[in-house]
Amino acid sequence: MAEQSDHGDGYDAEFLGIPVPLPTTLGDEEVRVLTYPRFSVTLEPVRRFAVVTGVNIDGSTLHDLERRGRWELDDRVPASEQAGPAVYVDNDLDRGHLVRRRDPGWGTVAQASAATAATFVYTNAAPQAADFNQSKELWLGLEDHVLEYADVTDQRLSVFTAPVLAPDDPPYRRIQIPRRFWKVAAWVPAADGPLAAAGFVLDQSDLIDTSRARAIAPLTGFRTFQVPIADIERLAGVDLGLLVDADVLTTHETARPAAWKPLDAPSQIVLG
Repeated sequence: MAEQSDHGDGYDAEFLGIPVPLPTTLGDEEVRVLTYPRFSVTLEPVRRFAVVTGVNIDGSTLHDLERRGRWELDDRVPASEQAGPAVYVDNDLDRGHLVRRRDPGWGTVAQASAATAATFVYTNAAPQAADFNQSKELWLGLEDHVLEYADVTDQRLSVFTAPVLAPDDPPYRRIQIPRRFWKVAAWVPAADGPLAAAGFVLDQSDLIDTSRARAIAPLTGFRTFQVPIADIERLAGVDLGLLVDADVLTTHETARPAAWKPLDAPSQIVLG
């Protein structure tokens, strides 16, 4: 594992007061760990996408800054290891932020501005079908909902997000377009309390047509699920460590194995 650390301190494993390491891959493939202000990206150079990202969020000092940033390649790794601008030309694919633009935007205004601008890097992007609907908006707002729930503490979160890099993802322009994305949010719900975590999967399989890379619009659209974190570990091939045991979904549903829970609104999310 090669680590690059000259563009920011990166993800802080001690941020929550309970050590939560950046997840690692379960396989033996070579990866690049790239650090940015308050977040880190583990890049899988063969697939040219992140296999893990991790960001620290201090909700008590978040700034709602104007959207500013220009997508750039990261000059610390070869362009051939990044899914760059050519993937997104003349089609209906969005450059989907993995670490959301707003997530590292806390602290002083200057710190927040620099951190949000740093999210506009192709190592932090993956193709998403452009059509917005309720499910995609829900996916983008999951962290906000968890932050509101965690308001009884200091509103700190550590969030991990990446595409699922499946071997049968559809080929397109010398890449394979991920059909699923995963997210795990971790927080401490009470002072000196145990770690809590929630896991989610977004499935865009029904929206990807690689013959045109157009967004189809079936009724299912983007599908968002709350899922057992152990399932994410197996699906994505990443070691989520103590996050598996901290899963609020599996502890909430102790009478039977937790199933994938379709989500249509934040009120359906299990957080405790």
